[in-house]
Amino acid sequence: MTILIDSDQVIAGPALVPAAHDLAREAGTELTIGLVNNMPDAALKATERQFMKLLQAAAGARRIRFHCFSLPSVKRSPEARWHVESEYSDLSDLERGKFDGLIVTGAEPIAPELDQEPYWRDLTSLIDWAKTNTRSTIWSCLAAHAAVLHLDGIERRRLPAKCHGIFDCYVVMSDSLTHAAPAPLKVSHSRLNEIAESDLAEAGYQVLTRSAEAGVDVFVRQYASRFVFFQGHPEYDALSLQREYLRDIGRYLARERDNYPRLPVSYFDAATEEKLARFEKKATHERHPALTNELPGLSLRADIDAGNAAAVLFRNWLRYLGADADAAVAAR
Repeated sequence: MTILIDSDQVIAGPALVPAAHDLAREAGTELTIGLVNNMPDAALKATERQFMKLLQAAAGARRIRFHCFSLPSVKRSPEARWHVESEYSDLSDLERGKFDGLIVTGAEPIAPELDQEPYWRDLTSLIDWAKTNTRSTIWSCLAAHAAVLHLDGIERRRLPAKCHGIFDCYVVMSDSLTHAAPAPLKVSHSRLNEIAESDLAEAGYQVLTRSAEAGVDVFVRQYASRFVFFQGHPEYDALSLQREYLRDIGRYLARERDNYPRLPVSYFDAATEEKLARFEKKATHERHPALTNELPGLSLRADIDAGNAAAVLFRNWLRYLGADADAAVAAR
């Protein structure tokens, strides 16, 4: 699947390319970007839309050829597998093509260790390929953890509790990626593990942003390609954390998980947090899937600024990807 994104194009779905659209590549104005979407089935389509909208908003006058892929070894339901097979490009097309940038998402963990995941071999092959075949690659959340494990043997560490919420992240090193970034950058994090900053520094990575509560946020390393790592999810929309939280409540009530999920940090307003605390007490005493029908109405805090951090990061990332093409055009 290839989508040609213009700044004024309305994105309705992953296969939106009018047949009559002029697909001719305009030197210096077009970038080719791939998304390797390994997110769980429930988030598969939402992740497509989030990244497409981000790239569209960040593109300015540029045109972007946007290709979707997924690792074939990621376990899928029949419906999600049909969507991937019918709407996504085959992963072999990635290695045959020429990509300016690549975005690789995490996946839902299945095995106790990353290198035991069924998709480990596919993912590490992709990491090795991206080092020399893209100008820059973004590795998101679990994909970031997998990449540093494969590249430098850096092990992620289990957190005592899930890092889940909106966190204030601050720029700690000047870099083109964080140019003109607001202080703080409010970024969604949703993970059970972390990479220690001391381990990254020892291996030669540069930390660009961090949070006092959530730890390392964005870090980078230069190969032939510039690798950018997100421990968080700047691409998340305003309701992404809510969907995850409600999913985890449903899993608790269905006895698919042992512990009741904690509230996302700095996310729901005070009145909603009070209602959810009362619901938690009832759920722990009357644990039954039918209780999901009694969940209260939810309201978010007014200051979460969903998407603002991503707007800055992705605009600067596209400028980095387009710098060589711009220089070539200027030299003519």
